[in-house]
This record gives sequence, C-alpha cells and structure tokens, in this order.
Amino acid sequence: MITETVTQPNDLFATANSCLLAPHEIDTAGLQQVFGQMLAHHVDYADLYFQYSRAEGWALEEGIVKSGSFNIDQGVGVRAVSGDKTAFAYSDDISMPALASAAQATRAIARQGTTQSVQAVRRSVGRELYLPQDPIASLKDTDKVALLEKLEGYARAIDKRVIQVMASLGGEYEVVLVARSDGVVAADVRPLVRISLQVIAEENGNREQGMAGGGGRFDYAYFTDDVLRDYAAKAVHQALINLAAKPAPAGTMTVVLGAGWPGILLHEAIGHGLEGDFNRKGSSAFSGRIGERVAATGVTVVDDGTIARRRGSLNIDDEGNPTQCTVLIENGILKGYLQDSLNARLMNVPVTGNGRRESFAHIPMPRMTNTYMLNGDKSPEEIIASVKHGLYAVNFGGGQVDITSGKFVFSAAEAYMIEDGKISYPVKGATLIGNGPDVLTRVSMIGNDMALDPGVGTCGKEGQSVPVGVGQPTLRIDGLTVGGTA
Repeated sequence: MITETVTQPNDLFATANSCLLAPHEIDTAGLQQVFGQMLAHHVDYADLYFQYSRAEGWALEEGIVKSGSFNIDQGVGVRAVSGDKTAFAYSDDISMPALASAAQATRAIARQGTTQSVQAVRRSVGRELYLPQDPIASLKDTDKVALLEKLEGYARAIDKRVIQVMASLGGEYEVVLVARSDGVVAADVRPLVRISLQVIAEENGNREQGMAGGGGRFDYAYFTDDVLRDYAAKAVHQALINLAAKPAPAGTMTVVLGAGWPGILLHEAIGHGLEGDFNRKGSSAFSGRIGERVAATGVTVVDDGTIARRRGSLNIDDEGNPTQCTVLIENGILKGYLQDSLNARLMNVPVTGNGRRESFAHIPMPRMTNTYMLNGDKSPEEIIASVKHGLYAVNFGGGQVDITSGKFVFSAAEAYMIEDGKISYPVKGATLIGNGPDVLTRVSMIGNDMALDPGVGTCGKEGQSVPVGVGQPTLRIDGLTVGGTA
C-alpha cells in the first residue's frame, strides 16, 4: 500500500465552524435541538451535512480564453434512516428554521417504537492527507490564464503538425461539517485542482487527437514548468502516434494493459461491482461470494482513500468516518465490499469509510476513492516479451459497463500490436470487450510497475459525480475480445 502523511496545522473544526455555523448563529445546542426533533420519532440514524464550496474553471482555445466560470454554493442536507428506508431533505439556506423544516420532512419514514436520546457531542478526528489550502486564492486570475498559455506554447513547440490546442484549468475549495445523531461531529477542508490538455495534429489531411493532464488535492503551485512540459509531451505523443497508426485488427487475443490510467477498466468493470449497495441488493456479479476465488492467483485489489494529496483521497468520508485502505480482493480471493453506514448496518459488517456524495443536495452511498491493483513480480519488458501476438493498450478513452453483469466495452486511446515479443506498430480504433469478473480470472502476468493515474478521474453513479483515482501495474490478460476496424 502507499503511505505518506501531510502536516496539517490548521484546526479544521474552527474553519468549518467559522464558515458554516457561526455566520448563521448555529451552535452545538442548536444541532442537538434538531436531532431531538428527528429522534422524537423512532429512526435508526440521522445526520446533517453542511457544505460550503467555491469552484472556478478556465478554458483556453487557440490562445483565446473561451470561457471562465466561478461558483459559490452552500447548504445543508438532512437525512434520517429507518431500516432500509431513507428520508432526505436539503436546503441552500443554512439556518435554524430551515434545519427544523428539513428535520420535520424526514419524519415520514419513522416507525413505531421508543424514541432515542440525543447523544453528547464528540469530535471525530480524521486523516491529515492534505493541507487546508484555497487553490482559487493561490494564483491571480491573470496568472491562471498565463499558465494555460504557457501549456499551449509547450505543446505547439514540440511538433509543427500540432494545429489546435485546447487547455483548461479548474480549482475547488470545499469546507464540510458532518453532525450525527450518535454525537459525532467531523470536519474537513478539501482543496482540489486539475489541468486538462487536448491537442489535434494533422498530416496529409488526416487528423488525430491526444490528451493529457493531472491534478490532486493541493493548489496551483503544483503545476510547475516541468509538470506542464510533461503534459504537453504526453498529449502530443499520443496524437502523433495515432497519426501513424494502422487500423486495429479484431478477434480474441492476448492483451497487455499499461500501468496507471488503464486501471480505469478495473474501476469500472470490477470496482463498482464491489460496492456494498449492489451486493446487499444482490444485483452485483460479486454478490454472496465473500471467501470465494474471483480472480487469478496474485491479483490483489484495494480501495485506498488515505493516499496523501491524491484526487480520490479524503480525510473523512461524507458521513464523518475516517477513510481507510480496504482490501477487496487478496491473492484472487474476494475479501469484502466497500461500505457506507447504511449498507454496513444492514449487512452487519464494519463501515469502510466509503460513504460519498456529490454535494449537500445528494444522499451518500458506497463509492470508490483510489482503487488499484497491487504489484506483481514481472517487469513490463518481461510481460511484453512473453506475447507472440497481441495488443498493448497503453491508454484508454471512454467506456461503458453494466454493473449487474460486469460486461464492459472500452476504447483504447493509444495502442500497439505486439509481434514475437516486441512492440511492432501503433493501431487505432481498438476496443476491449469483456466481462469484469471473467477478466480477473484471465490475468496471467502482473507487473512490478504499479502506477496511479495522474489525477483526472471522475466517477458517475446514480446521477452523482465524485473525484476518484485509479491505478494498476502492467497486466497480461489472455483471451480477451478485441474489436477493431481492420
């Protein structure tokens, strides 16, 4: 697993209180009063999720600022849980009357029985994975545009075939406070930044694109000249490789997946199927299979929300629980699922710190953080040398997956043919078609080069989007269906 710590001098509770509660004259007594209203009727659990966020976005195309946006949002979500039923209300007005109204609305699911007493407030201390920085304030607006202009210049300077460059930058500063009916109060201050670059190259009337970028939980100072040059080089390389690429052949063949971002296939085709709600309801291909072999020997998959400064990491989840590293599959054996408080209680298993929500206007559900496969013992060169005829997929574009069946389709953004143990020529139009649980059993070699993605992932589930991370070492998968254009 990956371990790193960040010194965090600021008091997160003081920041959350000054931002979310004090301006609206809400204190601990007020929170207990709201819970008293909710617990007057029998419910199993209740929580309040306060959130304040500022977000910005800048987009540059052909040296011109095409768009700029800035948004401030705040509000509170009020949730009550009884059995497997959830009542939820939210308001963008943080005030005692709004809280009282929302609390009243959640009573609909209460069942007959004894009332609960309001628990004494106690603070929950989470991780210290990132500094409580405000990325938006870390750079002047003119400097943010200049940063994108510099990125465009680096891309154009690499090759004269680059005819179009589009670059974008985004930053977010988020303060959250979670208060629960069991007395726990937890707070977090979450920075997040990202840069994306897309280039289009042209040769002999043919045009191809390349993409790169990255980010994480820090401010804009991360994007040094060296980082920007690396993004530009990767995007241009991908576009030029695709200009020279031949149509990909179709058929069943050995596929080698590159390290890092190709872990998105692991995330989509396997990770979602290991989320607690799908398994509690029996709709996942992994339902009821704890302790069974679901993958080849050597395959170990974890979800780790505790990696310092990573895009998918959190000090606390959106239910106030500290994040953790959860082993999902160990040496091919299914060990567990990702759990929020609701599903953990109903399944009688521990919470894993994976309760996540897009905002105060959404209910939490089990979601991934940073999901990756651990290293094996083979070098990437050894894996490629073992393949007589196959496809080497270095990078992925879009994809689709069916959670219930695990079936997926992914398009390769950069791929090569392997012939007689050597990378021969680039191909385009390759798609990988398969079934997540089946693919896990077809892993025959695992590399020693595990890498995480550069910090660009966003995961969608039931209409909610959250930032995530993915990763894996180089993998050899036998007998995978490849769709091509040849």
